Amino acid sequence: MIPARYSASRFPAKLMQDLAGKTVILRTYEATVATNLFDDVYVVTDSDIIFNEIVSNGGKAIMSKKEHESGSDRIAEAVEGLDVDIVVNVQGDEPFTEHESLAKVLEVFKDDSKKEIDLASLMVEIHDWDEISNPNTVKVIVDQNNFALYFSRSPIPFPRDKEAGARYFKHKGIYAFRKQALIDFYKLPMQFIEASEKIECIRYLEYGKRIKMVETTVEGVEIDTPEDLERAKRLWK
Repeated sequence: MIPARYSASRFPAKLMQDLAGKTVILRTYEATVATNLFDDVYVVTDSDIIFNEIVSNGGKAIMSKKEHESGSDRIAEAVEGLDVDIVVNVQGDEPFTEHESLAKVLEVFKDDSKKEIDLASLMVEIHDWDEISNPNTVKVIVDQNNFALYFSRSPIPFPRDKEAGARYFKHKGIYAFRKQALIDFYKLPMQFIEASEKIECIRYLEYGKRIKMVETTVEGVEIDTPEDLERAKRLWK
């Protein structure tokens, strides 16, 4: 499932911007289909423009029935009546989505016979302090078994001791959910930490869900700003 809003506070209509002859959302949809990992791929949107962009190019799309605060809410509404076990959320602004990273996330559930993992997601190590301190970059810290402890737009951990050897990881916005965890999210109210950080996966942690993080070296480009789009165009070439 690819949640896709037309409006975006930092970069309005970013999903409909041109990336090497196709829109960002169509590039993302086609890249996700091309991984050959899924029984079905849908764009889930509140926008007639995005819906028509996908359908007119031979893709599959679902119109949301109501307004939603987050991509997880949007997806939960779409899958509530579907007979599925695992649902993967690929962000609409991730045109460089590729097979290797998604396969790593799905592999987590194959080794989880006791169903102790509610979600799995990706993280990539970052070293540039400008990126570490950038509030547009969501950071994650994990325990010794790579379960998420917290997500933040601030640098975590705070480097009070710069010689302690802290590693910094960026959270990549790709999730794989057990369907029940997603439905639970949809029905549980937002709490103040999620509302403050504006990071939806914090809600899962606040309600005791376990998020397994998988390290990847594939970074790609998330298109949050016009500058990101220009970088994506250069990388596409």
